[in-house]
Amino acid sequence: MKTKITEMFGIEHPILQGGMHYVGFAEMAAAVSNAGGLGIITGLTQRTPEDLANEIARCREMTDKPFGVNLTFLPSLSTPDYPGYIKAIIDGGVKAVETAGNNPAKWLPVLKEAGIKVIHKCTSVRHSLKAESIGCDAVSVDGFECGGHPGEDDVPNWILLPRAAEELKIPFVASGGVANGKQLVAALAMGADGINMGTRFIATVEAPVHDNVKQAILAASELDTRLVMRPLRNTERVLNNPAVERLLAKEKELGANIKFEDIIEEVAGVYPKIMKDGTMEAGAWSCGMVVGLIHDIPTCQQLIDGIMAEAEAIIQGRLARFAA
Repeated sequence: MKTKITEMFGIEHPILQGGMHYVGFAEMAAAVSNAGGLGIITGLTQRTPEDLANEIARCREMTDKPFGVNLTFLPSLSTPDYPGYIKAIIDGGVKAVETAGNNPAKWLPVLKEAGIKVIHKCTSVRHSLKAESIGCDAVSVDGFECGGHPGEDDVPNWILLPRAAEELKIPFVASGGVANGKQLVAALAMGADGINMGTRFIATVEAPVHDNVKQAILAASELDTRLVMRPLRNTERVLNNPAVERLLAKEKELGANIKFEDIIEEVAGVYPKIMKDGTMEAGAWSCGMVVGLIHDIPTCQQLIDGIMAEAEAIIQGRLARFAA
């Protein structure tokens, strides 16, 4: 299947693996890329630019297909060494970068000069238009269903995607709640040129996370995620657990007076404990409503092949009948 996204990134299938903290290691990215999608290494999971350079080199040993790096620009007292990370990306020959968080305008010239295609994660049409105006090559439009940060507008993809199609000139992919070929076809119908999956890729054989994480995803339904940090206007969709319940109780008790320091135990530094050690109640971790559609743990090749086969069967079969 050829779309503007497959042509832009030089990939076989219009399927991207989004950046995920303590999931997007070389093993994950290489498995997705080898299966014909675009795998993504999560830049800030690597503690230093040198570590990222080594991770890019490791990925190169596992695949000869295109892969990218996610770089999230965070408001922080101790700002990461972004120039160092970008140098590692450029020196590593990476040609695709997924940016997220704050406006990446400051960093676009050096990335574009290196021939890198930039896709920015956006949770609204206005942010997508801003990304287009500053020179991003594409956007990942993230609906309210998504794991991680869905923004503050609460607009689901059934509305957000066709609105993006009305406004944008650059290509975009559908992100949030995506797991199968039916949804790829729906995304294409609503104007997207591909899909971006996060949570679905965690439940794969190659995902370098503890099996407890994968089993938690299999056991969950679409009713088992919660929105946390809403009072701080840093909303995150996470899988429910006792730590999340404690966090929500603090939010209810403290109301508008809550500060990040009040919930630091439930959100700071928990990812290694969960993703590596499998301590599932260590804190809040990003997870999408799409868990309700995840019922198995395939290889990335099986997952992507299955999505594409289902999509093509729908397009050539069910939809073709309606056009007759």
